[in-house]
Amino acid sequence: MSTTGTTVVAQRRVRLVTGELGSSESRIPAWAYSWGTAAVFAVLYTVLSVRRHQLQQTAGYDLGIFEQAVRAYAHLRAPVTPLKGAGFDVLGDHFSPAIAVIAPFYRIFPSPVTLLVAQSVLLSLAIVPLADWALTARGPRTALVVGFGLGASWGVVQAAAFDFHEVALAVPLIAFAVRALGEERWRAAALWSLPLLLVKEDQGLTVAAVGVFIALRGPRRLGLWLTAAGALGTCAEVLLILPAVNVHGGFDYWQQITGGGSATTGGVTQAGGGGSVIGLLAHLPWPPVKWLTVLMLLAPSSFLGLRSPLTLLCAPTLLWRFASGNTHYWGVAYHYSAVLMPIVFGGFVDALSRGRIPWRRGRTLLAASAAFTAATLPFFPLRELVLPPQWITPAHVETADAILGEIPSGVKVAASNRLAAQLVHRDTVTLVCMRAASADAAWVIVDATDSKAIAPCSADTAVAELGRFESRGYSLVAQSDGITLLRR
Repeated sequence: MSTTGTTVVAQRRVRLVTGELGSSESRIPAWAYSWGTAAVFAVLYTVLSVRRHQLQQTAGYDLGIFEQAVRAYAHLRAPVTPLKGAGFDVLGDHFSPAIAVIAPFYRIFPSPVTLLVAQSVLLSLAIVPLADWALTARGPRTALVVGFGLGASWGVVQAAAFDFHEVALAVPLIAFAVRALGEERWRAAALWSLPLLLVKEDQGLTVAAVGVFIALRGPRRLGLWLTAAGALGTCAEVLLILPAVNVHGGFDYWQQITGGGSATTGGVTQAGGGGSVIGLLAHLPWPPVKWLTVLMLLAPSSFLGLRSPLTLLCAPTLLWRFASGNTHYWGVAYHYSAVLMPIVFGGFVDALSRGRIPWRRGRTLLAASAAFTAATLPFFPLRELVLPPQWITPAHVETADAILGEIPSGVKVAASNRLAAQLVHRDTVTLVCMRAASADAAWVIVDATDSKAIAPCSADTAVAELGRFESRGYSLVAQSDGITLLRR
């Protein structure tokens, strides 16, 4: 940032802190707009995710997998995850060693709740730099719209509600990096973005994009080094590290990412572009759900983000998602857009602060952004917090809890997907349909009503596996409301 720009920001911060912006604005301390808003959403995310877990709406895929990995790190072991298969090292699935930072907390509090709380805090932490930037750039009203807009944004809320995922670590890193870019603190932006290489293999593309941004607008050498680090980091992880660690000797998601052909893998429908360059280019903008995703990304900024080059940092992630044959990557579901929301709101703040926008028009844009946030809330998981059924424990869940209580700690269990997430913190858990991994399980528990289809075995397959265990001499311990418990 130029000396003049830095001085203006510093002077505005002084006026904010000392109350020179007016009595109506000085009643709230400056830190409350960022840290206070983040604290509110940390609590909301925690309540939402923990309650979903209590209602058995989480699953072995993915909460159980990440808990097994973090549990291994907490005991200084390689992150082997039996839910993925016998001897499966999760570093051969996705390169996410950064989740080890949660291990010390898990060692003290060995529970899936630890992961859910950690994710809630990490996601809410992204509010801090962007709300504070909005405060210094445009004042309290902008800070509130940006802070609450990001906190309630559909991409972040979807991530908070859907089990645990490593991208929770990326969201605050990106938020701090985006602010640093907007304020032209180039070295800080590079340092905030570099750890993304340890979060997930695709995040090297975001690092490279940050490097390109710096090279074009700041110190070229730093930008080029960062671009190379990001691009080479992703290549090394996808082409060398993941295949070397993976028990299958390859990168399991290569077919999905390249989008070639049509297939069904792990319950995921793929519809690729045929493998050719022309096919890929034709596949990128189609089907229309991809345009819906772009629209949903631009609308929170009242489309003003289009005026900020920071918004272009979304491009690498959107390109590989839209090029993929995995239909889950295209839309607004799951956790895939969480890493884009800090970029979207960073572009919003950047456009508001750099453009010569009259105060009246600025208020209109903020009102439109707030209206979009309010309008989309009923369609995404935060609405569950005010739905009475979410606070009533169904009889089926109570029955499942009672039967799960029959299983002792420290044993090996073959379970159906949702029940697996309830056991990982105290037992060695595999999926009941993975025959090699579950062959020596001491206990088997299956919920015939488990409709979670992402996992590699359906409810029907899991129920069918019960007959195999019974034929091997496993005895019936309990059976009620579709839940069956066997013991060897």
